[in-house]
Amino acid sequence: MIDHHSGADRAEPPTPRLTLRSAEQGAAVTDTVWGQIGGSETFERIVRTFYRGVREDPVLAPMYPQDDWDGAVRRLQLFLEQYWGGPTTYSEERGHPRLRMRHAPFPVTPDARDRWLAHMNAALDEAALPPMHDAALRDYVERAAFAMVNRFE
Repeated sequence: MIDHHSGADRAEPPTPRLTLRSAEQGAAVTDTVWGQIGGSETFERIVRTFYRGVREDPVLAPMYPQDDWDGAVRRLQLFLEQYWGGPTTYSEERGHPRLRMRHAPFPVTPDARDRWLAHMNAALDEAALPPMHDAALRDYVERAAFAMVNRFE
């Protein structure tokens, strides 16, 4: 295609950044945030860094199964990977995320939310993602954290 403004050949239009799947549980057929930032390896690094902080947090640590930290890591990693266009393993194993329902038994107060966000933001700092992806992930985790608050002290 010719760019009439410069006379130079114009590259093909960019591929869509939506996650289109071949079926409800099918593989992604477009490039995804998950793929763009390094796939499972990157998400595992973010989640493991996050839980390093959570395990030492006096408010958050008691909310997690003390004998199953690896399970907690795996569940969050699979959830985030699926949300950002990766494999659908989370839904295949656990069904619909139902985040508010799954968090209802835990006292997610504004303080707990802020602590959770601090650990997640520290993990994202360490991951050093490209700015556009970093902003998207931070925006999502902030909105999700605020939505999970279920008790006000």
